[in-house]
Amino acid sequence: MTHSSSAAVAAKTILRIGLGAVLVAHGSQKLFGLFGGGGVEGTAQAMHGMGFRPGKQHAVLAGLGEAGAGAALALGIGTPLAGAGAATTMGVASSIHVPNGFFNSDGGLEFPAFLGFAASMFALGGAGPVSIDHATGHVFDRPWMRGLALAAIPVAIGVEVYRRRKALAADPVPPAETEPAGS
Repeated sequence: MTHSSSAAVAAKTILRIGLGAVLVAHGSQKLFGLFGGGGVEGTAQAMHGMGFRPGKQHAVLAGLGEAGAGAALALGIGTPLAGAGAATTMGVASSIHVPNGFFNSDGGLEFPAFLGFAASMFALGGAGPVSIDHATGHVFDRPWMRGLALAAIPVAIGVEVYRRRKALAADPVPPAETEPAGS
């Protein structure tokens, strides 16, 4: 292995582990209330308020989509599915932030969109040689799985965004208007 390929392997491995750790932490807020998160109940209330019905089911799915996929990415196992799961979850999260613009400082989609983009790149490119996928002969990381995972991401995001919009349209009063300003 040459120096440049060693550096590329190290960079890809460190990025994958770092991305996975961020996703695990983010999902742990939703699932367990860690790091200042609301746990399942608090997240369920927030999800319901954003139009995700039922809120508890969506809270658990979002938490698993982040923490579960993040753990799998960090370990480098089932990378196409893990990357697609994280990218889908972050894509749906990004759709919530669109009205706030791009930048995270304004509540925009910058952070979840980048996490989703990075996760999708691992779904496409695999985990690399320092991974469980590599150690197991890529049993859960076949080239056809990568293509299928990438194709599933926009479909899954579209379905969730549609379901949310449908649920919001069925509400008699939009969540943002349920309490007067300043209360």
